[in-house]
Amino acid sequence: MSITITAFERSPDGGKGLARDTRVRWALEEAGLAYEVRLVPFRAMKEAEHLALHPFGQIPTYEEGDLVLFETGSIVFHIAETHAGLLPADANARARTITWMFAALNTVEPPILDLGTARLLEGDKPWHAERLPLVQDRIRTRLTQLAHRLGDAEWLDGAFTAGDLLMVSVLLRLRSSGILDEYPTLAAYVARGEARPAYQRAFAAQLAVNAKPAAG
Repeated sequence: MSITITAFERSPDGGKGLARDTRVRWALEEAGLAYEVRLVPFRAMKEAEHLALHPFGQIPTYEEGDLVLFETGSIVFHIAETHAGLLPADANARARTITWMFAALNTVEPPILDLGTARLLEGDKPWHAERLPLVQDRIRTRLTQLAHRLGDAEWLDGAFTAGDLLMVSVLLRLRSSGILDEYPTLAAYVARGEARPAYQRAFAAQLAVNAKPAAG
């Protein structure tokens, strides 16, 4: 059965790989799966056709036969669970990988997303100057903990897994802030993820969409 995902017709990040469809593209590339992309303009994301796929009107979505999924973590887990390459065969290692997937999205990403909100949407608020350092400190706490756990290892738990795929994707959001550079081992970890051929293909595919002249 063919696989179709949805992505922004024009990504807010201009093709820098931060839109969440990049994570799904990366997982599909790691698994060696062919897929099609249906581009969705912003206005269509809140219309009935797209809401039938994603009740919250976001991207990406994943369609494979009668199966329709939304939420990036769920989609990446489904790809990893049904195709070789992203989940270990050993039961304990597999459970640890799933734990890292949850950790990336539920523990590490929230304060990073909060930083984006503070910088882009709250800059004109009277309490911005006081709140921003607090948000940054919460991120540094998580990065310190993550760097301690990673140590000098190449990946989080042996070979590269879906846990690394999601963690690297999350950490990439910090690049423009400069905070990631304060943690050389994590910066190198992210660079290793970006160097993977599957990531390079996913990034190039997303960038190509955004490099096209805007319609109309």
